Amino acid sequence: MSASANRDQGDAGATVVTSQKVVAGLEEGYKRWQEQVNRAVRDFDGFEGTESYPPDSRGDNLWVVVFRFSDVERLRAWLTSGERRELLDEGRHFFEEEPSQEVLSGGRPAQEAVTAVVSHEVRTGRERDFECWQEKVLRAQERSPGFMGSELFAPVDGIQDRWVVVFRFDTREHLDQWLASDARGKLLDEGREYVARYDVRRISSAFSGWFRFGDAEQAGVPPNWKQAMSVLLALYPTVMVLNLTVGRLLTDAGVPGVLGLFVSNVLSVSILTWILMPKVVNRAFAFWLAPDRPRSRRRDVIGALVVAGCYAALITVFALTT
Repeated sequence: MSASANRDQGDAGATVVTSQKVVAGLEEGYKRWQEQVNRAVRDFDGFEGTESYPPDSRGDNLWVVVFRFSDVERLRAWLTSGERRELLDEGRHFFEEEPSQEVLSGGRPAQEAVTAVVSHEVRTGRERDFECWQEKVLRAQERSPGFMGSELFAPVDGIQDRWVVVFRFDTREHLDQWLASDARGKLLDEGREYVARYDVRRISSAFSGWFRFGDAEQAGVPPNWKQAMSVLLALYPTVMVLNLTVGRLLTDAGVPGVLGLFVSNVLSVSILTWILMPKVVNRAFAFWLAPDRPRSRRRDVIGALVVAGCYAALITVFALTT
């Protein structure tokens, strides 16, 4: 995405970003409940995928879950379904407060790099002023290091009445730098005339730099569990081969173990980043990893079984040859 606001929302997909502050000590129960929700939503027409993001280092125990649908009407059917209401009633005791959600109609998935989702309660009659103010915010963001793009989403009839802004930075440090900047502080003071209240949610992806398909600005990344499985598939043989070759050479040369391990780590990360992930794993498993491919439970299971089979084959090979 270019560093400009996207005003063409259309019907090219719909996303709901749900933020849930979990009661300390109930995390395991919450995760089991969230998996129930994830299984239920897969059966709804138009469902395309979900991603879960655990709390970051700030310690607020805020879990973010993203659900993506083909269009807003199908998303609306899920949000208003009796099955979802029953699940919310069952899981209510896991949360310190009522979970919040932001619905994004159109645009692109809010999952690449580090993303902030900001919902605004705009004062009645000041909508046009709010949009003009957002243009000023965007111009200030464009001058901030690491800014990658922004989208503005108008309220969605029948689902929510808040305006939502999604903006992305290349690193969490750059995002936090913008959020704490004097320039943003002055803009927020100016915006109080139009905005009654706002909420900020941060979303990040664990291995997003290793998972790029097609146009890196638009394609997004796979769910975290697929990323973890794929990284392990490339990492295990890389570490084994380096231990058997470079590791032994460094040991024979009398290089201290601490330094030898550092050199091996540098080589393994470099090999994954520039060779194995983009040129081997992503291409071989594009049918399973690429976010723009059709999503289904059957495809997810087949891909996971193939990766597990590769694990078994690699373990067997190294067991027989070492």
